[in-house]
Amino acid sequence: MQQAAAPKISFVSLGCPKALVDSERIITRLRAEGYELARKHDGADIVIVNTCGFLDSAKQESLGAIGEAMAENGKVIVTGCMGAEPEQIETAYPGVLSITGPQQYESVLEAVHRALPPVHNPHLDLVPPQGVKLTPRHYAYLKISEGCNNRCSFCIIPKLRGDLVSRPAGDVLREAERLVKAGVKELLVISQDTSAYGVDLKYAESPWQDRQVRAKFFDLAKELSELGAWVRLQYVYPYPHVDEVIGLMTEGKVLPYLDIPFQHASPEVLKAMKRPAAQEKTLARIKKWREECPDLTLRSTFIVGFPGETDSDFAYLLDWLEDAEIDRLGCFKYEPVAGAASNAIGNAVPDEVKQERWNALMARQQKISARRLKRKVGTRQQIIIDEVGPTVAKGRSKADAPQIDGAVYLSSRRPLKVGEIVTAKIERSDQYDLHGSVAGF
Repeated sequence: MQQAAAPKISFVSLGCPKALVDSERIITRLRAEGYELARKHDGADIVIVNTCGFLDSAKQESLGAIGEAMAENGKVIVTGCMGAEPEQIETAYPGVLSITGPQQYESVLEAVHRALPPVHNPHLDLVPPQGVKLTPRHYAYLKISEGCNNRCSFCIIPKLRGDLVSRPAGDVLREAERLVKAGVKELLVISQDTSAYGVDLKYAESPWQDRQVRAKFFDLAKELSELGAWVRLQYVYPYPHVDEVIGLMTEGKVLPYLDIPFQHASPEVLKAMKRPAAQEKTLARIKKWREECPDLTLRSTFIVGFPGETDSDFAYLLDWLEDAEIDRLGCFKYEPVAGAASNAIGNAVPDEVKQERWNALMARQQKISARRLKRKVGTRQQIIIDEVGPTVAKGRSKADAPQIDGAVYLSSRRPLKVGEIVTAKIERSDQYDLHGSVAGF
């Protein structure tokens, strides 16, 4: 008897690493049920588009991806953040098969089953125990919670993804252990608000190996550090208890890297943004962190042109950056988002002023970054290899998160492998990247 061909699905994943984790979960379930992934829309039986709905520009990208899928295939299932408010998608593309919001894995699978029933083949439906990953095999995003309890005035994430829902520590650690056993060398810990982890669970304990582990930021970071992989902490709000984790960095247990979305420095703008955590003592805390852990790398994101931002607010931010010496920086020009409280503030900053401020901030940051990187010339650094070329390999130091930070370009007298961690001598630096050679054989 001839075996029926496996149904093929083409998948588009847009937006942040948190959405990528959602995509991986959906794909893992579909692969377990015998579906195959197609590389092109026109060769697939169906297309799934995981959308981003955070900014208008992201919505336009999502609508473009849906339009492309409709044109090339015609059978399209939409999920993700933009799906939480489906009217815009329904108006633009009334023919889509199904629209669901973020984290609604079951609804996506039901929509796939309705349009394309699975064909089970016990000989082929083997999924690796760590699931299907969309990131390279040597690093993985570890999502520890969904949603967010903060109500920042520019953000609609809680509307799209709901309030904070943390995963029990034991569940997170079991997933991390599976990933490390499958060859993952770097775990990137993510959520909307990583340092608020466990507050909704009242930091409840859950079983892990022979002990109980509290659902607490510090406890989880400490346990993850025992698994033998690099542990990188992202999307961390600077609550007071973050100070405790610096000790883990000093001891070499987790990477000396903090990704803290400060968004601004001016007290007036921060108040209008309704940012959580006490921001006024931030510079003193950064100084203390750096005294305790001199290798600490700080990455952050900022918004310029927020409603009501004055020239003096912006000048304050530039001075603050100089003092804080933020190593890595992403900057956004403020965009009004439908449903965000900041739309009612008034005092909009003209687009040309936003652009001028963005240019000035990025120029200032380039100098700070170049200065910080220059200090690394002559040092030895551990580098994880992401790409291998004929003469030069591209990797990242402990100070670099994949796809958002800089890179380290290395020459080597021996062939290098993707995912390998090597010791390198740093020979020169530029504004964002380092260059060097692998030390020894």
